[in-house]
Amino acid sequence: MKTTFQLVIFQLIAALILISALIIVQLNIASQQLQRAEQQAQTFVQQWMQHSANHDGAELGQQLRMALPLSQLHIQNLQGQELFQYRSGHIATGLSATLLNWQGVEFSTQHIGAPQHELQVRYQLDHSHQIEALNSILWLILLLTLVIYLLFIPALLWWQHQRLQQSSRQLNKVIEQLSHDPLQTIEADKQPAGFEAVVENLQVLAQQTMKKFSEMSANARQVTADAYKDVITGLPNRNRFVQYYEEQLSKNDKVDFGIFAITRCTELQSLNQTRGYQEGDKYIQEVCQILTKAVHAYADGQLFRLNSSDFGVLLPRVTAKEAENFAIQLQSRLNQYQQTAELESVAYTGLVSYESGRALGELLAIADTSISLAQTKQANAWHLQKESSGLETASYGYGNQNWRNVIDDVLANNRLNLLVQSIQPAKRSNKAYSEILVRFKTQENQVLPTASFLAMAEKLDRIIAVDRLIIETALSTIKNKNMQDQYFGLNLSPRSVHDDQFVIWLERRLLKDATIASKLIFEVTEFGLQQNLKTSKRFIDMVHRAGARVTVEKFGVGITSFKFFRDLKPDYIKMDGSYTRHIDEDKNNQYFLRLMIDLAHRIGVSVFAESVETQEEKHMLDSLFVDGCQGYYIGKPAPL
Repeated sequence: MKTTFQLVIFQLIAALILISALIIVQLNIASQQLQRAEQQAQTFVQQWMQHSANHDGAELGQQLRMALPLSQLHIQNLQGQELFQYRSGHIATGLSATLLNWQGVEFSTQHIGAPQHELQVRYQLDHSHQIEALNSILWLILLLTLVIYLLFIPALLWWQHQRLQQSSRQLNKVIEQLSHDPLQTIEADKQPAGFEAVVENLQVLAQQTMKKFSEMSANARQVTADAYKDVITGLPNRNRFVQYYEEQLSKNDKVDFGIFAITRCTELQSLNQTRGYQEGDKYIQEVCQILTKAVHAYADGQLFRLNSSDFGVLLPRVTAKEAENFAIQLQSRLNQYQQTAELESVAYTGLVSYESGRALGELLAIADTSISLAQTKQANAWHLQKESSGLETASYGYGNQNWRNVIDDVLANNRLNLLVQSIQPAKRSNKAYSEILVRFKTQENQVLPTASFLAMAEKLDRIIAVDRLIIETALSTIKNKNMQDQYFGLNLSPRSVHDDQFVIWLERRLLKDATIASKLIFEVTEFGLQQNLKTSKRFIDMVHRAGARVTVEKFGVGITSFKFFRDLKPDYIKMDGSYTRHIDEDKNNQYFLRLMIDLAHRIGVSVFAESVETQEEKHMLDSLFVDGCQGYYIGKPAPL
């Protein structure tokens, strides 16, 4: 636009110069013509006066007026008397007259004396016709110039507009090229004329913008990475897990399934307090490495750190059976690390099946409860919640507050039923008993999943109250039904075994019903007893003083099996069901059981096997000299 404006100004100046030149030429021509006319008129008047014989001023005036174009004429005698006077009334005016005056051309009055006639003549020529003609010529020049300019300027503007449009298109192409590749060099023939400096500045601007954008993108990526990354382990954190789950599973129309697991590092708080936070971080990093190796064995497996103590694992397209293998391998690695690090335990894992579209909150709640179930087993144990267990799955819909209300309602209203499952002795001389099992109910008389109920009671600090309720109900039922001559087994949680107030209460309660107490056997898990050998021994000694007995159940899965027997002195051990299952086919388990049974018998401890479900298993166990068997093959639970 600036170039167009300059061009228009240049054209205007050129036009003005042209007009001025034409006018000056015309004025010079007119000036010369007028001067010649003045000289010719003066010569004519002088000659006329010299040769004229007429002395009459009036007649002479008429003759001069008729001979010359005059605007005024005065003839006087020597005494100054006016003899003749004439005025035409024509005055030279207009643009031409003004311009001629500027050039020094004056239309003055001429004085000529005639002494021989005793007359004086004063006249002024009438140039009005020449001036008018000159005015017409000048106006014609101006008009023609204006017409030409008015025709030329639009054409010039149109041409300039087309040129600007072309330059604009070229400039747009340059900008588009630079937007795709700010580092490229624009060739000279592709640059719009007159915009070379603009293109150069655009290239510099594009490169600087690209540099800034790259820096900002890198910073943004770093901020995003930091927001979704755990500092200690380098794993994706909970924010990334939630984002991944929402994108890939919750809102994805594609049908997908797999296993979700939470591994909880239970020793973190203890390590932070006793050995310092550096040891705690080291412990988390070691567990992270163990989980990483385990997860990388599965295609598309994902590992996240959900919070300070929890790791989340996603194993897409993994079945429940494959998940069991994963959990077994993970537990084995955790056990190895436990021995190396000299810890009571390392971590517990809760696993649950998932499918696309499932709510994340529900999945987390189920996995959390599965961890609670795993913690009721041995060190570093795991629990897999399968979808096939519809009733148990439905119960997981309870949140912590709902579970608390349900448990409190059970405690307040004694909402439980007692069942028994007998242990069949291998010989009539062998001592055995019937294990009392518990089923808890809701206000609507619906049966609650026992394992989940006990796990949540443990988590919500209600497990001791639950154990007391079970014992009271069992003692009352035995007394009311006159079954004091039968032997019954009752399960106790490790929390109750290690609680001084509960142990004191239990001893008083057993002494109150000493006859029934002598027929009771309290079952405690091997893992529960290993948690605190001192309090475990105190509990077993109390039970023996009260006339009751103790069974160490789920035996064989702990790391320190048998080494504490001399101090604890239990009455029975019940082998974990993992050794019983398919014992007729598993040579390794047969060898292990034979060894355990021999050692137990040497120190006077009877050995029972649980989860016996086939005749082949029963025959194999009998051949290994097991003292008794329990399971669905022997007898299903029945009401007490």
